[in-house]
Amino acid sequence: MTFRTRFTETFGIEHPIVCGGMTAVGRAPLIAAVANAGALGFLSALTQPTPEELTQEIQRTRELTDKPFGVNLTMLPTINPVPYDEYADAIVQAGVPFVETAGNNPEPFLPAFRAGGVKVIHKAVTVRHALKAQSLGVDAVSIDGFECAGHPGEDDIGGLVLIPAAADQLEIPIIASGGIADARGLVAALALGADAVNMGTRFVATTESPVHENIKRQIVENSERSTNVVFRKFRNSARVAKNAVSDEIIEIQNQDGSTFADIAHLASGARGRERALANGEVDGGVWWAGQTQGLIGDIPSTADLVGRIVSEGRSIVSARLAGMLG
Repeated sequence: MTFRTRFTETFGIEHPIVCGGMTAVGRAPLIAAVANAGALGFLSALTQPTPEELTQEIQRTRELTDKPFGVNLTMLPTINPVPYDEYADAIVQAGVPFVETAGNNPEPFLPAFRAGGVKVIHKAVTVRHALKAQSLGVDAVSIDGFECAGHPGEDDIGGLVLIPAAADQLEIPIIASGGIADARGLVAALALGADAVNMGTRFVATTESPVHENIKRQIVENSERSTNVVFRKFRNSARVAKNAVSDEIIEIQNQDGSTFADIAHLASGARGRERALANGEVDGGVWWAGQTQGLIGDIPSTADLVGRIVSEGRSIVSARLAGMLG
């Protein structure tokens, strides 16, 4: 027995739980495990250096699961041009049923996705951007509260307000993202008007996650205060784990006259992926983490995590909340 929502009906997924695309984390073993647990996971397209390698990663995932999964395509300004059209073509040609778009406006890619029968979830951090995505014809919106890891935007609206504000205005399914790591978050999000939840940091701390065990253990040890919001000065706010590198970035960016060039060597994504996520140097670089670190106390398998959230969620609804009714 599970929760039935517009999300589970529209996307044909057993549980209203999503593992959104995460650079260097959204790889075949984790995403297949998410799918096998009855949730929806997204490979990270740009984790793969080329569209051809993305096609191979899709095939590897299919060798590990016969259940549906998707691919995340994040479109952001980059120093070196990214062949987004070729990645989109690879997604369609592979017959992937779902794509999660993020960053820039997905409109140029929607005709190809529609023609290929691909359902589109667009990530947004404001209601106005979510409404714009809906007007373009996406199938669902994933909306990120300020608590989230990654880029929360510049308006600092937490999920407790953002989710119902979106639900009041949107007609398509809503996936609540940011600040969710357990059954309490799932039930709360559904009560606020969401149709599913997206978890990132929580899925990083699972046995199938491809990051180093030191990072997983650090997430467990960290509290809700163990994040920094970097790049705010440059209007590209990003929530990352609090460590020596992100502390130094905050110190430098707070200095008068500082520029992004002053922190570029510290903010390097390659440095974070190689030294921190791959090699386990907790202070080796910048790595994404949300405030949900304060809610994470173990490193379970993905199947155990999803099963626990659904089971405890049912208990919250049927026992605790029902018992409060007079």
